[in-house]
Amino acid sequence: MNSNTSAAALDPQHIAVIEPVRGSDIPVRLMYVELVDGVYAPIGLRIPSGNGPFPLVMFASGNGGGGMAIVREHTQNVSWTQEQFLKAGYAVVWLRYRAEVDYAYDKIGKLVSDTRQRRQLLNRGPLEYEDVIAIAEYLKTLPAIDGNRLGYMGMSHGGEMALKIASEYHGIKAMVANEPAAHEFLRLKPDNTAKINPATGLLDVEKMLMREASKVRPRITEDVAAERIRPIATPIFVQGRNSDELQGIFRVCYDLLAELGKDTQWETYEHDVHGFCYVHRNDKGDYAPDAVQIQVVADSIAFFDKHMKA
Repeated sequence: MNSNTSAAALDPQHIAVIEPVRGSDIPVRLMYVELVDGVYAPIGLRIPSGNGPFPLVMFASGNGGGGMAIVREHTQNVSWTQEQFLKAGYAVVWLRYRAEVDYAYDKIGKLVSDTRQRRQLLNRGPLEYEDVIAIAEYLKTLPAIDGNRLGYMGMSHGGEMALKIASEYHGIKAMVANEPAAHEFLRLKPDNTAKINPATGLLDVEKMLMREASKVRPRITEDVAAERIRPIATPIFVQGRNSDELQGIFRVCYDLLAELGKDTQWETYEHDVHGFCYVHRNDKGDYAPDAVQIQVVADSIAFFDKHMKA
């Protein structure tokens, strides 16, 4: 291929690579989306067969970082859940976003954009949930996507991000917050089960025990949490896991949403794996979802159907 042909075939501002997906006839479009500060985040978009535009659900798993390698890994080996959504007529996209900045959301305030010397000036660096908002705004511009029917499903830190996003942004039709680790959003005061990592000086909440809502509720900063929840207009399905160390946090998220009159739903499931809503391939390279995983995905699709297909 000569250089002129290559330049004509490639738009450097909209790079996309089409890659087959293992065991599926629906490929993935690997793309980079410009964020609020001009840097790019990788995503993996898949469109169902048929005539669009399609409703779309964005999928987030845990903390950020990892780049396109994580998008490709999740697409190839953690996509049984997405396959069910594709069968149900949804476009799907795996998201990556920048890594969580520990407690920055709680300390540094709203992002403000200005100009200096005719270029962008920000009062702070963007945070990971703001990356998702930028990606959502981009996805709405694609011809194959119905921009009025975007959904979001986030697990763990991705579940907390659902609350952060919905508190500030009303462009998403419905959300699932699976095992939302929302200690920051609730401004939870940890007990002595959370330790300071002496090597970094950062709080280590990996072994924090917050199983009971009755323990969590007195430890949140109620007025701050309520102030953050009041603007939420997006229906949110909060999903717990009975044996999770943070089950009390999950339940308090739902309780506060319900008490403040938000459109919300609660269900909790018995499963051994954190992140059970996203089914991984097993050692044989197969997807073998158990009954609980099949149920949580069916419940999630029914929730999105209710709010995005009615």
